[in-house]
Amino acid sequence: MLTETLQEFYQRHPDGTNNPFSMNNAGQGHFNVFLRRGCVKRSPFGRRDFYKIALVIGTGIMHYTDNQVIIDRPALVFSGPLVPSSWEQNSVEQTGWFCLFTEAFIESHEHQHAIRNFPLFRPDTNHILFLDDAQLAFLSAVLNKMMQEMDSDYPNKYDLLRSYLQIMLHEALKIQPPQTAEKNMSGAARITSLFLEHLERQFPIDSPGQYLKLKTANDFAQNLAVHVNHLNRSVKEITGKTTTHHISERILKEAHALLKHTDWTIAQIANGLGFEEPAYFTNFFKKHTGAAPGVSRALIV
Repeated sequence: MLTETLQEFYQRHPDGTNNPFSMNNAGQGHFNVFLRRGCVKRSPFGRRDFYKIALVIGTGIMHYTDNQVIIDRPALVFSGPLVPSSWEQNSVEQTGWFCLFTEAFIESHEHQHAIRNFPLFRPDTNHILFLDDAQLAFLSAVLNKMMQEMDSDYPNKYDLLRSYLQIMLHEALKIQPPQTAEKNMSGAARITSLFLEHLERQFPIDSPGQYLKLKTANDFAQNLAVHVNHLNRSVKEITGKTTTHHISERILKEAHALLKHTDWTIAQIANGLGFEEPAYFTNFFKKHTGAAPGVSRALIV
């Protein structure tokens, strides 16, 4: 299944030439906001490696793996890496806004909750909120503020944009506290959701005496009372990534946070992250980053 990168999005988007791509335009992570105009008749079906929130004014259909949702009135649509989708427009008139951002942007502060576990981005919930007039007016104002701020010279504008984004996320939860769609949820989506939830529960590592208990795909399979092959197939089907990839990615993310925000020794960090020997942690870190943990820490400003 296609997984569109942020760079590929800019290449196909009509405003891409006016918004040159930069993975870290916000210093840490990426953020941008656009007017909805010149929409393609139908976007390619697949996953994205970034997050997108669209305020859709215009009619169309959101296509998902197992269903489709008709949009016939203003709606807030959430898209992310865990939910393959595509948009098909019905009406010629399409307006509104959308913002897109990476995980690094929204989580640029120590130990933020993972955006992938935000209810409206998870595979087991609804991803479309229909808006009344008051909600439409409020969210339109926030997105207009984002547009203005992107064009400003304010030195801390990305901190302000991050705050606007948080306001949108909270407003979405106020509109419709999401309920897990158990009846319509596939077995693979349910297992994947539980796996990601159990993975995230282990973090952050707050003290040198704390350590990971679930470190391998087999550990999680036993914890979830499923066969490891079934877990691996489900996670790969829903996310496009292996179970081991998700585990390694989250451990690496925590390693970066601990190196940056604590004075723990490399041995203490290695132990907290479940490595029996500091050398094993060093090899893991170098494999994924190209640098030893100590070198990476020294380069942190």
